[in-house]
Amino acid sequence: MKALFIGGTGTISTAIVKRLAEELGWEVWLLNRGNRSDVVPKGVHQIVCDISDEAAAEKALDGMTFDVVNEFIGFTQDQVERDYRLFKDRTKQYIYISSASAYNKPAANYVITEGTSLANPHWEYSRNKIACEEFLMKKYREEGFPVTIVRPSHTYDERNVPLGVHGKKGFFQVIKRMQEGKPVIIQGDGTSLWTVTFNKDFAIGYTGLMGNRHAIGEAFQITGDETLTWNQIYQTIADALGVKLKAYHIASEYLSDVGDKYGFDFEGSLTGDKSVSVVFDNSKLKRVVPDMKTTIRFDQGVRIALDYVLSHPECQVVDPEFDQWCDKVIKALEDSKRSI
Repeated sequence: MKALFIGGTGTISTAIVKRLAEELGWEVWLLNRGNRSDVVPKGVHQIVCDISDEAAAEKALDGMTFDVVNEFIGFTQDQVERDYRLFKDRTKQYIYISSASAYNKPAANYVITEGTSLANPHWEYSRNKIACEEFLMKKYREEGFPVTIVRPSHTYDERNVPLGVHGKKGFFQVIKRMQEGKPVIIQGDGTSLWTVTFNKDFAIGYTGLMGNRHAIGEAFQITGDETLTWNQIYQTIADALGVKLKAYHIASEYLSDVGDKYGFDFEGSLTGDKSVSVVFDNSKLKRVVPDMKTTIRFDQGVRIALDYVLSHPECQVVDPEFDQWCDKVIKALEDSKRSI
């Protein structure tokens, strides 16, 4: 079996590429700009090309066909329209990575299935994903374009620690605050439900859909089965660090308001996603991919991630702007409490 990944070196796709190449014996090709060749497994072929240059991509792909094309960096409708033109005669299956943030916020039921309505007035990213899905499914219904939609939720790997509130430079400043004994901000009261999935578990579900005739024309959400509150997530991180958690709870609406002044899009990432309780029903995926299950619990996955991050200085990206913002917001709220 022969697969092409558009991208292929990100948090989710790296584990999938590795599983295909090292465990399942697929012939794997990556089409990207070659910026992260160090994470590409031995034997994987690379086409160094910017797919946004459609003419160059057309030339690079000349004469090639695939069993599965996997789109990991398609965020807007014009990008999947380009993919349709490039791959409609080159692949037996096209898998599009959408997002679980596309589900209605809040949904009518906290248990999410693939039939949950898609609508997100709080986040343009999610609305763009919905538009991409609608275009691709229209092509499936009208022309038989062999699309499969995949909706991940919060997926992480050894280079990332899942958090609710962080700055533009990622998670590490929050880890640093924990280590320094500073309070860390948790949205709401921390009791909303959330699901985090280690990328190796995600890869089991995803590869089971590849080349699977039962997946054509269908949408699947892929997450682990473990559901945690945000308080539990942060406490687990603190436990793995061996520090006391100093949680500071702030309403998501307030974070959205004060974040806007400093360029933090908390309305999209919180109100439009992480502040809403969700529990994913993965029964549809498991009917098609019986091997799918959680093998790496969060307490195990976060230790894997912290061990890697704390031993690799390049992963320790500090964010003084976010650190100062946290101190300022917490101080302002404490001052307002004292004035009441």
